[in-house]
This record gives sequence, C-alpha cells and structure tokens, in this order.
Amino acid sequence: MGEETAMVTETTARADTAPPDTPAYRLRWAALAVLIVAEIMDLLDATIVNVAAPGIRASIGGGLSTIQWVVAAYTLALAIGLMIGGRLGDILGRKRMFLIGAAGFTIFSAVCAAANGPAMLIGARFVQGLFGAVMIPQVLGLIRAMFRGKEAGAAMGVFGPAMGLAAMGGPLLGGWLVDADLFGTGWRAIFLINIPVGLVVILAGVKLVPEVRQPAPPRLDAIGAVLAALGAFLVVFPLVQGREEDWPAWTFVSLGASVLAFAVFGFHQVRRRRKGRDPLVEPALFRRREFVGGVLVTTIFFGAMVGFMLVFNLFGQMALHFTAFEAGLSLAPWSLGTAIGAVAGGGLAAKLGRHVMHAGLAIMTGGLLLLWNTLDGLPLPGTGGDPTPWTFTLGTGVSGLGMGMVFAPLFAIILNAVDDAEIGSASGVLTSIQQFGGAAGTAALGTLFFELIGPMDRPDFGHAVQVTVLVCAGLFAVTFLLGFLLPKKARADVH
Repeated sequence: MGEETAMVTETTARADTAPPDTPAYRLRWAALAVLIVAEIMDLLDATIVNVAAPGIRASIGGGLSTIQWVVAAYTLALAIGLMIGGRLGDILGRKRMFLIGAAGFTIFSAVCAAANGPAMLIGARFVQGLFGAVMIPQVLGLIRAMFRGKEAGAAMGVFGPAMGLAAMGGPLLGGWLVDADLFGTGWRAIFLINIPVGLVVILAGVKLVPEVRQPAPPRLDAIGAVLAALGAFLVVFPLVQGREEDWPAWTFVSLGASVLAFAVFGFHQVRRRRKGRDPLVEPALFRRREFVGGVLVTTIFFGAMVGFMLVFNLFGQMALHFTAFEAGLSLAPWSLGTAIGAVAGGGLAAKLGRHVMHAGLAIMTGGLLLLWNTLDGLPLPGTGGDPTPWTFTLGTGVSGLGMGMVFAPLFAIILNAVDDAEIGSASGVLTSIQQFGGAAGTAALGTLFFELIGPMDRPDFGHAVQVTVLVCAGLFAVTFLLGFLLPKKARADVH
C-alpha cells in the first residue's frame, strides 16, 4: 500500500478543511467495518457484565461489593483513561494506539476469563478498561480522517445505529452466553468471546486502518492524569466498600480528600495554561455556566441510569429468580424504547434544542414511577407471585423512550456552549464524566440497594428496589432542573 493511502494527517482529514483535490483513503469503508467491530466489542463488554455479575460472585466468591466492583472497575478505568487516550493518539498516532488498545483489551479479556478470585477479576477488569480507553478515542478521530463531505455523514449514519444495536443486544447476549454454559465456561464466555473478535480486529486493523497523526501534537499532562485518577478513585472506593466495612471514618476522609484532589487538579490545569503548556482539560471551559451545568447533568444522568440498570438486573436475578437471559430480556423494552427515543430525539433536537431533553427526562421520570407502581405490592416467588420478564414492560419501555430522547442530543446541546477551538477538550471531558458518573452511580445506588435489602437470611428485596427506583426518579427530576443551565439549542456539527 502506498504512503499516499497509508498515512492521513488530521489537518487534511476534516470535511471543512480538506482541499478538494486531496484523495480519500481508498480502503476507508473496510477500515470503518474494523472500527465498528472494535467499538461494539468494547460497548458489549460495558453492558454484558451486568447480567453475569450475580453468577460471577457465586462462582468466585466475595462479598456483595464484588458485584459492584466487576462493573465499576471497568467504567472507572474508562473515566480515567479516556482523559489521556485521545491525547496519546495525537502524540503517537491513532492507528498505533488503536492497535495497542485492541491488543491489551483482548489479552486482559483472557485474564478476566481465567480469574480464580475477586481480586484477580477486578484488577483485570480495571486494566481491560484502561486499554479500552486507549482504543475508543481513536475510532472517531480515524473516521473523521478517512471520510469527507457527505461520506462523513454516511459513515456516522452507519456507526451510530451499530452502537445502538450493540447497546440493545448486550444484556441479551450476556444472558444467553451465561445460561448456554458453552463447553462448561459459564460466565467466562462473556470474556472469551472477545478473544477471536479482538484478534480479527488487530489483524484487519494492521492491514486496513490508516495511520493518522497530528502535525503539531500536544504534550501529555501525566501529573494532571494522576490527580484526576486519584480524585475519581477517592470517590468510588469508599462508596463501594463503606457498607461492608460499616462506614468507618476513613470512608468519609476519602470522600473529603477527593474534593481536595480535584481542587489540586484544577489548580494544576490553570497553572499549565498560564505557562503556555497543554492542559489535560481546558480551564476556560469551567468559566462557562452552561458547560458546568452540562457536567452536572451528565454526571447525575448517567449515574442514575447505569446504577438503575444494575439494581434492576440484580432484583430480577436475586429476588425474582430470573435466569441471566431472563434478566436481560426484562430490559429489552427499555432498549427498544431507547432506540425509538434516540431516533425521535436526534431528529427533533435541531429544531427544539433542550426542550427535547426536558421532554425525555419528564418521560423517563414518569416511566420510573410507572415501574414503581408495578413493583408496589408485587408478590415475589415463594409468596404466590410468578412475575415474568414482561411484567415490567410498560415502565421500562416508557423509561427507555425518555432515555433515548435525552441521550441523542445531550452532548450536542452542551457543546453549543463552547468555542470551536475548545470542542475537542470539551468532548473529552464529557466522555470521561459520562464514565465517571456510571462508576459513581454503580457504587452509590448499588450500595443503597444492598443496604436496604437488610440481612441476607431475611432480605427485603421489594422495599429495596422500590426505594432505589424512587431515588433514581428523584435524580432525573434534579437533572430536569439543572437542564435549564444548558444552552437552548444543539450544536449542528456534533454527531
């Protein structure tokens, strides 16, 4: 393959800056297929574990916090790693970092599958998440580099629905793999499936994906990355471990120290900018009220959403005795509603802006109240009840519809508050905050649910899930109010 097709520079990659006579990368559609498969592999791994978590704990032991850590370790690593993953692609080349991320992700999927105890699995999940954070940011950069003009829109038109289908299919695929117990692998199959897929991505990526470099790459802020990681860890760790340790003093000290760590991080970013160095996060972003509001909305929205999905899955398996597949099936109306809501929200966002988001949040809150009503007085197995995965269809379907209407335009609305020169940094912050919110929500809402269950010899699952659902509805209501801080219109050039 000639150098003219194997190398693309980002300054000539974007549709608005590429000279019209610059030839497009010849193998761009084949390369797009590789990138989509890699993204699906990562997205499935983020959603597939929820339905397998109870079975994992039953197999390898550990306390109830093991369930939270199996999910939160991955999202916490993503939150930390995404802050520097894109920057590494700028510095070292997007193809190189994409392949390194895919290789590490595949290797540590195998380590997860081989785990013989909670510590090994949680550690492997964290490292797997870090490699995922190296791989993921390169994908959109490579797509922007390979496609121009109308083809860029067509490429994103393929990419977006593929991600939506992966998100919908994750719980179902995870449940099926666990229940099928292929070759006696049980829950380990959800990680083993990544190995052949990862190998295909790596081998095809070497041949098909072009190298993309930034002519004047920024410098990496390693100190800033460590400070941000420390702050995030000091929040999530005590929220997960505090309940099992009976909330000792160190848990509150840790939460207080997280505030200090984030403050030092902010000071460090301002200092780097004043010295003319590249900060990890552009400090000017946090002088914009709309962007700060967007950070709060993103944290609470994704925290409540991810936390709810974990708790609802646990309730299905622990209280209703659903199989892993049935637990995934109980969320199918949510996924279908999300797909419909995303199409509707994305189409209306250009005209209605944040009104679409507010409508989605109101619908989502209403759906959770419908779900609460279904749960109220629901007879559990052993007390004359025989709920099925379809018992909750109305509440979960309506909630999913609202979620899609929020999710589709959210980042485009928030990014309308920033200048063109800041959009890269702002996008990176929001993506990291999305993952941090998910980790914090898993920790906080999972802990609340386990706390309310009470002693496991006489658990009160009904009360625990009802209170958790009401808390989630309250969080979405708070998000609705915070939404008034956001720009009224969505940014047109954000997909």
